[in-house]
Amino acid sequence: QVQLVESGGGLVQAGGSLRLSCAASGRTFSPIAMGWFRQAPGKDREFVARIVRSSGNTLYANSVKGRFTISRDNAKNAVYLQMNSLKPEDTAVYYCAATKTLGTYDYWGQGTQVTVSS
Repeated sequence: QVQLVESGGGLVQAGGSLRLSCAASGRTFSPIAMGWFRQAPGKDREFVARIVRSSGNTLYANSVKGRFTISRDNAKNAVYLQMNSLKPEDTAVYYCAATKTLGTYDYWGQGTQVTVSS
């Protein structure tokens, strides 16, 4: 059974930074890529960023490009999201996810709250 556990969320002022971490466990855990999604109150969950585990190739939503950086540590089965220049509109629950096919994400964490005050 695969488990993803996020940490690092919290309350920060606009312009500040946070670093989210996601630790994965499971004997058969071998996804092609890991990603971050977020869901703000009253809105659909949206894609934030993803990274391919083997190549390190990254992809970002336009709304976070240049401000957020996704990285991974394959030895630790971990993925990180460095969030800089945070804006109030970045407020959301952030979810870590993993995919075996670069299509549908197969595994999801429980989420961590990020709140950016103006």
